[in-house]
Amino acid sequence: MGFVTGAQKFDVVSLGDVVTDEFIHLPEGSVRVRDDDDGRWLQIPLGTKLIIEDNSVPATGGSAANAAVAMSRLGLRVGLASYIAHDQIGLDMLSAMRGEDVDTSLIHVDSPSRTVRNFILSFGRERTILVRHADFNYHWKGCRDYEVPTWLYVNSLGPDALTYQDQLADWLDEFTNVRLAFQPGTFQLEAGTERLARLYARAELLLCSRAAAETIAGPKDHDDMLGTLLALGAKTVVIFDEGGGAVAANDHERLRIDAYVDPRPPVDLTGAGDAFASTLVAAIVSGLPLRDALRWPVLNAAAASRQFGSQSGLLRRADLIAQLDAVPTQFEAHSL
Repeated sequence: MGFVTGAQKFDVVSLGDVVTDEFIHLPEGSVRVRDDDDGRWLQIPLGTKLIIEDNSVPATGGSAANAAVAMSRLGLRVGLASYIAHDQIGLDMLSAMRGEDVDTSLIHVDSPSRTVRNFILSFGRERTILVRHADFNYHWKGCRDYEVPTWLYVNSLGPDALTYQDQLADWLDEFTNVRLAFQPGTFQLEAGTERLARLYARAELLLCSRAAAETIAGPKDHDDMLGTLLALGAKTVVIFDEGGGAVAANDHERLRIDAYVDPRPPVDLTGAGDAFASTLVAAIVSGLPLRDALRWPVLNAAAASRQFGSQSGLLRRADLIAQLDAVPTQFEAHSL
């Protein structure tokens, strides 16, 4: 496969925090799930000792790393821009990304800090994530001429990265040819759309989970929610479910695609949202129109959810195309 875009080095740079995910598979029996009017709750008896399986290998995670691996496997030339600490976990992350053909030259090693470890409580196919963020001296220095990507894909960043994102917006004002995909994470949502208005308005593609869309727009029907997000200035808005379905809109079409019904049930939804969002970016970067591009992420999100971890189930391009050719012809996006 030849170069996807005309960029000298990167079709897309994935920018955001990276972490180490350590999975803790909670046992059946003592652990329960309770539903009430306030939501779903994971219940663990206070003071108990749970015997857990000792079969979890810490893995590189975080939306930026998950997206970089997904897009690299789909044939794009991908760079990862992030901060890590000069510790063994950080060095292992670099090795893992290089093993996935993700360029790490834009990763900054911040020695005084420590690399973040997240703990993922896995129960059935659901997961609850205990998240920590390290304090990094975030600063965007830009790219050398040959490193300027066709697309910049901004993912989740920590609470102390607001000035960093202002610097990104300044750089995007200078490099108007760079197209922006924006997938806001927890702390970006907490900062609010007004604080990050320049990124929302600059986005060629705004990608939100349903929960993120409701945080921004409030609980609304699909049509009103898409309209609220489009009003922020993004050219195309996509709202996706972890289960794989999505709605999307731009100035001339509004589309819906259902989740792929797979006879094999999902075993772990960790990273399914990142798989959906990044695979859609890969399809758009590869030149597909939105209606056709929406078919890619539904299948890749389903594949990712059939294995534990956020990256192990991600498909390579040839496998994804083969699966697309095999699914029923009616599996396509429809107008809302």
